[in-house]
Amino acid sequence: MDKVAANFAPLTPLGFLERAAAVYGERLSLVYDCSSSRKIRFTWSATYDRCRRLASALLRHGLVAGDIVAVAAPNVPAMYEAHFGIPMAGMVLNAINIRLDSRMIAFFLEHSGAKAVIVDEEFFPVFDGAFSILRKKKLMGGFKLPFLVVIEDESVDRQKHPGLGQALAIGAMEYEEFLLGGDPFFRWSPPEDEWDTISLCYTSGTTSNPKGVVLSHRGAYLSSLGNILAWGIPTGAVYLWTLPLFHCNGWCFSWAMAALGGTNVCLRHVTAKGIFSAIVGHGVTHFCGAPVVLNMIVNAPESERRAALHHVCHIMTAGAAPPATVLAKMDEQGFIVTHTYGLTETYGPCTVCAWKPEWDALSLKERARLKARQGVRYIAQEGLDVVDMKTMAPVPADGTTLGEVVMRGNMVMKGYLNNPAATQESFKGGWYHSGDIAVKHEDGQIEIKDRAKDIIISGGENISSLEVESALYQHPSVLEASVVARPDEMWGETPCAFITLKMNEEEDTAAVTEADIIHFCRQHLPHYMVPRSVVFGPLPKTATGKIQKHILRIRVKALGSSSSRAAPRSRL
Repeated sequence: MDKVAANFAPLTPLGFLERAAAVYGERLSLVYDCSSSRKIRFTWSATYDRCRRLASALLRHGLVAGDIVAVAAPNVPAMYEAHFGIPMAGMVLNAINIRLDSRMIAFFLEHSGAKAVIVDEEFFPVFDGAFSILRKKKLMGGFKLPFLVVIEDESVDRQKHPGLGQALAIGAMEYEEFLLGGDPFFRWSPPEDEWDTISLCYTSGTTSNPKGVVLSHRGAYLSSLGNILAWGIPTGAVYLWTLPLFHCNGWCFSWAMAALGGTNVCLRHVTAKGIFSAIVGHGVTHFCGAPVVLNMIVNAPESERRAALHHVCHIMTAGAAPPATVLAKMDEQGFIVTHTYGLTETYGPCTVCAWKPEWDALSLKERARLKARQGVRYIAQEGLDVVDMKTMAPVPADGTTLGEVVMRGNMVMKGYLNNPAATQESFKGGWYHSGDIAVKHEDGQIEIKDRAKDIIISGGENISSLEVESALYQHPSVLEASVVARPDEMWGETPCAFITLKMNEEEDTAAVTEADIIHFCRQHLPHYMVPRSVVFGPLPKTATGKIQKHILRIRVKALGSSSSRAAPRSRL
């Protein structure tokens, strides 16, 4: 029997938008309070028209199927529309981290060979700097500027931020004007092969140049539905965009929200005040965020809380395991947190801490401990295991034996762009190797203990930096904590804690010392796991809120060996 039009169609999330326009055409698709005087509201019918205009306009300006279109913008309507309009033209979406510098942007543009750039005017100066770098680098061969479109930000003071004018002066088009040149009835076609590329996402590149992760229409389709099933999101949910849309395509919720016919609430700048205002003002029911966002919420001053929550609000978090204390506080404040885990190479989350009804009767502390686990595979993910790093044999489900987390199936990337060696290495043994170290519990749920490179080996003992951090977060004065290995003359390595203290009027944290922190840890950790040194100050982070441990390792080297040092309080 053959595949024919009657029994087969390539999987693609683009059809979610077409269906949303047909079924929920007059329902709000997108809400954006872009300034005090202007508020944008689009329906699903309007969003579908705008995305078709975008696809049509790209083709009319000489781009062809297969071209890569780079987009750099915060969570504004144009960024959401790019997730549909660009692939509707048969092109590849490359959503770029808006917090990167000109040097890294230049690397992305050169590595991907992007033929067009859509950039928010707030970030145009960084791209202009990237263009200058590429001109100098290609001085002999010449550098052709990609076709440039700039998204207007009506909230900016153009005397201080003249990005739009600068862009228009070098031949850019303004985004809304660009859309007017497109056809709202453009007849787009799904990909001929569901294995075709829908997007290119770059890894964070914390230790070397980032790798370009290539994702397929099929994977994006299944990942979107996997998110819906894992979180149990209802049709018509109101979703707040706190998670950057440039981060793994917003964990595929960019497409999932169209499948649900829900409402997207855009947020240009993520603050506790903005989050609480959106929850109350727009009836937000769901949003995603890294643990740093949860920390922001639980520590928000009363002045930033617009009002008490009058409806249930669900949060999906991923990344480093949220400290149990933070999860407990979210529970106390009325938020329901779902903990997931994944990587750029798995389209975002691919495991979920599957909650069991019988856990509801447990104490708050015990519920938080269980919720800190990364859980089990998504329904749309075919394989997940924890294996011995040398033999690849599955580790026993005893909750103590360490191994590497591996995955396989449709929610794993196609591979790395222009990097076959890295692709082959990551797929060794028929599994994708995450580089994350975990244990497997008796009920099959996995629990991340550390990145392989973050394990601290002290006197022959393996120390999980995450376990030490979890203990530190229990200290009432600790706002943020990160632990890395520090060279030690006697033990080889010992934990060094980097800490940001809470600063508020109710408690005096200025008196907290290194000795206080070490004494506290001795009450909550085995002696060999206790930090030998503590450094106070702000922690370096990526745009998605991940603490940059590679920078902390550089700072640790400057401190020298912990055994050769007295113990005065350290500050950054």
